[in-house]
Amino acid sequence: EVATFSVWDYVVFVGIILLAAGLGLFQALRGRRDTSRAEFLLGGRQMTAVPVAMSLTASFMSGITVIGTPAEAYRFGAEFWIFGFSYAIMSAITAEIFVPLFYRLAITSAYEYLERRFSRPIRLIGTSMYIIQTALYTGLVIYAPALALNQITGLDLWGVLVATGVVCIIYCTLGGLKAVIWTDVLQMVIMLAGFIAVISRGAILQGGLTNIWEDARQGGRLEAFDFDPNPLKRHTFWTIIIGGSVMWVSIYSINQSQVQRYISCKTLGHAKMSLYLSMVGLWVTVSLAVFSGLTMYSIYKNCDPLGNGDVSTSDQLLPYLVMDILAIYPGVPGLFVAAAYSGTLSTVSSSINALVAVTVEDFVLPLCKNLTERQVTWMNMCLSVFFGALCIGMAGVASLMGSVLQAALSIFGMISGPLLGLYLLGMLFRTTNSIGGLVGMILGLVVTLWVGIGGQIYPPTSEMTNPLPLTTVGCTMPNYTTAAPTTSPVTLDKPPRPPLADSWYSLSYLYLSVLGTLITIVSGLLVSIITGGCKQEKRSPDLFVRKSDLICFRWSRKSETVCF
Repeated sequence: EVATFSVWDYVVFVGIILLAAGLGLFQALRGRRDTSRAEFLLGGRQMTAVPVAMSLTASFMSGITVIGTPAEAYRFGAEFWIFGFSYAIMSAITAEIFVPLFYRLAITSAYEYLERRFSRPIRLIGTSMYIIQTALYTGLVIYAPALALNQITGLDLWGVLVATGVVCIIYCTLGGLKAVIWTDVLQMVIMLAGFIAVISRGAILQGGLTNIWEDARQGGRLEAFDFDPNPLKRHTFWTIIIGGSVMWVSIYSINQSQVQRYISCKTLGHAKMSLYLSMVGLWVTVSLAVFSGLTMYSIYKNCDPLGNGDVSTSDQLLPYLVMDILAIYPGVPGLFVAAAYSGTLSTVSSSINALVAVTVEDFVLPLCKNLTERQVTWMNMCLSVFFGALCIGMAGVASLMGSVLQAALSIFGMISGPLLGLYLLGMLFRTTNSIGGLVGMILGLVVTLWVGIGGQIYPPTSEMTNPLPLTTVGCTMPNYTTAAPTTSPVTLDKPPRPPLADSWYSLSYLYLSVLGTLITIVSGLLVSIITGGCKQEKRSPDLFVRKSDLICFRWSRKSETVCF
C-alpha cells in the first residue's frame, strides 16, 4: 500500500510555499518607494537577463507540466523531448523578430501594437481573446494538479485551490512584476529539485541510470524520431518541429505573460539574452521531466498502476510514484508536492499580473485618462484581487467540466494561431490594412475552432495517438474496479463517427496554430489587396521588422549596436 503524507512532508511543503510567498513580499517591500505604473507592470525596466530567463521558463512550466510531461513519456515514450528543437526555433524567432520591435515601441501591453498598426477595435478584440484564454487556462492550471495530488496525498482539494489563489494574489497585488519574476526564480529551482529527487531515487532502486535507459529501450520508449509526414498523427518529428515551433512562438512572442517579462529588461541585449537563456532552461526542464517518465516506466514496466486501478487518471501517475518510492524519506514527498505547486504558483502569478496589465492599458486608461499614478496603482492592486478570484472561480468551473485539460491546451493553439498570424501580417507586410487583418483573424479563428472543437467531440483513434503497450502481469495486488487488466487503452462504446472525424477532426493538435496562422495571413493579404491595401496611408517604420534588428545586441543605452 502506498504511503500517505507525513507531518514532515506537510512541514516541507508549507515551508517552501511560504518561502516563495515571502520572497514575493520582500520584493514588494523593497519596491514600495517606487509604486509607479512602470514599476508595477514592467519592474521599472531594470531587470537583467538571468532572472527574467528563469521567469520565462517557469511561467509556462506549470503544475500541469510537472505532472503531465512524465506521464506523457511513460505512456508515449521520449518523443516529447523533440520539443527541445521547437524551443530553440521559438527562442530565435522571438528574440530576433518580436523583441526588437516591442522593445523599440516601449509598449506595456502586447496588444498596444495592434492599435498602432491597425485600429483600436482590433486591439480590443485581441485583448478580449487573450483574457478569455488566460482565465480559462489559469483556472485549469490551479485545478488539475490539485485534483491529482488530492487523490494521492489526501490534501484538501478546495483548501489547496483557494490557498494557491490567495498566495498569488498577495504578492502580485503588493509586489507587481518584480515580485512575480523573483518568486519564479525560486519556484524554477524547486521544480527542478523535484525531478532530480525522483530520478535519483529511481536510479537507486533500478540499479543505475543505465538500467533505466535499457528498460526504456526494450519498452520502445526511446523510438522518438518518427518521420511519418501524416498530419493526423498526434506526435511525429514533423508535427513537433513545425507545429510545436509555431505553437510556442505564438505563446512566447505575443502572449502578454511573456512579452511583459522581456520588456522589463533594462536593455535590448538583456531582453534577447533572456530568451536564449530561457531556451536552455526549457531544455533542462523537459529533459528532466521526460527522464522522470522513463524512470517511472522502468519501475512500473510489469505493473501499470493505471491499468491495475491504483490510479484513475494518467495525471496521478507521478504523484503515485513519489509516494511509492520517496515516502521513506521524510519531507521528500513534500518537496515534490511543492515542486508541482511551485509550477502552479509561477503560472498563476504570471497570468494575474499580465491580465492586470492588459486590462489597465487597453480598457481602463483610454477611458479614464486623468487618473493619477496613485489611483492607477490602487487599481492595479484591486484588479489583481479580481483576476485572482476569477481564476479560482474558473478552477471551480473546471471541476464540473470533466476531462477538460486537453481541451484547454487545444484552445491555446486555436486562439494563439490566428493572433500570431495577425501580428505577422502587421509586422512583415506593409500592404495589410485593418479590414484585411480583421477578416483574416476571424476566418483563422473560425476554422481552428471548428477543427479543435470537432477533435474534442470526436477524439482521434489510437492509431493516430500511438500509445505504447503497458501491462499488469507483474502486479501482485490487483485493484480492479471496473475492468480487467489490459495492455491498451479501454475503448468505450461511442456514437457513430462522422466522415470528418477520422480526417479533418483528427488533425494533430500541434497543427492548430499553424492552420490558424496560415489562414489568417493568406486571407488577410487577399482581403487587404482587394480593399486597396496598397493605397493606405504610410505607417511609421518602427511598426515593421528591420534588417538591423536581427542578431543585434545593445547592452547599454550608450553603447553601440553590435551585430553578428
